[in-house]
Formats: sequence, C-alpha cells, structure tokens
Amino acid sequence: MLKFIALPFFAYLLGSIPWGLVLTRMFTSVDIRRHGSGNIGATNVRRLAGPALGALTLAGDMLKGAIPVWLALTITSPGDVQGEIYIAVVAFCAFAGHLYPVYLKFKDGGKGVATAAGCFFIISPAAGIVAILVFIMFVCWVDRVSAGSLAAAAVLPLAVWESSHSGIFTVCAAATTIFIYIRHKDNIKRLLAGTEPTISNLN
Repeated sequence: MLKFIALPFFAYLLGSIPWGLVLTRMFTSVDIRRHGSGNIGATNVRRLAGPALGALTLAGDMLKGAIPVWLALTITSPGDVQGEIYIAVVAFCAFAGHLYPVYLKFKDGGKGVATAAGCFFIISPAAGIVAILVFIMFVCWVDRVSAGSLAAAAVLPLAVWESSHSGIFTVCAAATTIFIYIRHKDNIKRLLAGTEPTISNLN
C-alpha cells in the first residue's frame, strides 16, 4: 500500500528534475532559461551547449517518464481497470513534474515531449514507435523540431487506442497531447507565421 501511495509523488518529483538546466550548469556557464528559446528541454540545450548535452538531456527527460511508469507496471495487474488508472496517474504525474517542476517553483518547465515519450514507450511500445516515426517524418519534411513534436503528439491518442484498446490510456494520451499543444502555443504561432527556426539554424 505504501508503494501505491508513494509512487505518484515519486513520479512527480523525478519528473521535476530539470536535466537540461542541471547539465548545462554542470558543464557550461550558460543559463538556458535566459538564452535561446528559454526552454529547459533538449532542443534548447543542443542549441546552446552542443549535441552531446542535448542528447543527455533527451535521455534524462525520457527516463524520468519511463522509470516511474515501469515501476507502476511491476506492482499492478495487467488488464486490470484499477491498474490502468493507477499507471495513467503515475505517467501523468511524471509528465506534470516536467511541465511544472517543484524544484523551479513550478515555473520554467519544459514542453513535455520527451517525458511523455518515455511514459508511453512503456505503456504502449507500439504507440511509442508510431509517434517517433511520425516525429522523424515531419522533422525531415519541414526541418523543424516543433512540427515533429506536434505531429507526434497529435497521433499519440489514436496510436495508443489502436495498440492497447484501453480507454484509460487513450484519455491519458489525449490529455498529454492537449498540454503539449498548450506548451507549444508560441511555436504554433511561429509555424503559422513561417518564422519558426529550422534545425539548421539551431546551431
């Protein structure tokens, strides 16, 4: 019972770790919240601190979604409705931690794409693969990370439903997509205006 109660809190606290900020403070003198896009995610870290730290940030942000969801799976029964609700709650807590990190006073959070990917690669590996393929396709097509992220988020609920037929996981994916779109509102405006930076201009 203690594990059931503690894991959502652990998921939120783990999700709150701003790996982009931690890594850039450890290895550079740049405050990524004050430069570039101001975001703590992997794209801005890559822009300001190079591809190695960008890749480490991406891995850290994905793992802080994947680890608590995997732990939730180990203490629940597969196919059980209550278990699915619990896993969805844990996943959303990790995701919410990245968006509203307690360590940064609930401000300066990321956009949630990598953490959501980590969560749903564990919940539904097939859906995760579909989302990443859509991401790659759109990034290659329009040369913009934000477009790939938005496209992947858009297909996530359908991919989760088709792969799991779980209404609970699909609702969780839909809620995640809504928050990702909210966090990308400025990117959406720039995409519509044609002013969103391309990947080649992130260096």
